[in-house]
Amino acid sequence: MGKSRFRYNPETLSYDEIKLSLKQRLFKYFTYFFASIMLALAYYIVFTFFFDSPKEKGLKRQISELELNYDLLNNHLGQIESVLSDMQDRDDNIYRTIFEAEPIHKSVRNAGFGGTNRYKDLEGLKNSEIIISTAKHMDQIVQKIAVQSKSYDELVDLAVNKEKMLASVPAIQPVSNKDLKRTASGWGYRIHPIYKIRKFHYGMDFTAPTGTEIYATGDGVIRETDQSKRGYGNKIVVDHGFGYQTLYAHMTAFNVRQGQKVKRGDVIGFVGNTGLSTAPHLHYEVIYNGKKVNPVNYYFNDLSPEEFDRMLDISLKAGQSFD
Repeated sequence: MGKSRFRYNPETLSYDEIKLSLKQRLFKYFTYFFASIMLALAYYIVFTFFFDSPKEKGLKRQISELELNYDLLNNHLGQIESVLSDMQDRDDNIYRTIFEAEPIHKSVRNAGFGGTNRYKDLEGLKNSEIIISTAKHMDQIVQKIAVQSKSYDELVDLAVNKEKMLASVPAIQPVSNKDLKRTASGWGYRIHPIYKIRKFHYGMDFTAPTGTEIYATGDGVIRETDQSKRGYGNKIVVDHGFGYQTLYAHMTAFNVRQGQKVKRGDVIGFVGNTGLSTAPHLHYEVIYNGKKVNPVNYYFNDLSPEEFDRMLDISLKAGQSFD
């Protein structure tokens, strides 16, 4: 029962009990009721928007841990990418150089992902940027690893064929020339013996008597045997594989047929004076990947360092060639 309230009456000099009507009591109760509701609502709003519940605190802690894990994951991915980059550099600049193979083009190593958006399902989420960034980073590394793995498979095949490649490289002189006196003209500009004009000489001339044996300078297959009274005269082209070909010109006779397999040192023909030639000699060329290169750089299998230096000196002397 609620406490009674009194009011002083100056006329009777006494306290009269205050009695509220039903309407006043209902008004009072409803006022307290709505005030309580408003106060409760105010507390709810304050605690909802300015204070975290235990569940929210737990979720925020989990999100912070996930963000930290994503940062650590990205750091690990960066370390993996650094190691992978070092592997790529060694692959291009060491391994493929050893096997004389072209390095993998950067556009292949860094190829992007085409087609539809692979990360559409990750968009619109909280912290989606870090999730998508990490996913892209991982996909890029996976792709680079796949390319590098394929590259190593190719290097394994090159290593298996290395012995065959070494035997196929044109690495000896095409005629017996230990005293080196039979080198008439080397790579570079020379005075043409017939036209008497300055012309680039794409090969080396070896003076020798008619009938001197000519050797295949590396393992290969006879690609062409051509008899002519012009230009190179009687010539042979040997396909060594691995991008190498050699040409032997002005021969007097052949000792092989087209399509025949030969080994380094096999006699393939004989020195002559056919075609556009002024004296018996062999004109010899080395072609690598379709481009003529200086043959003097390939006599590393039958010359000592001193002999090679002397050969280089003789081949660079200006003069006229025999063709």
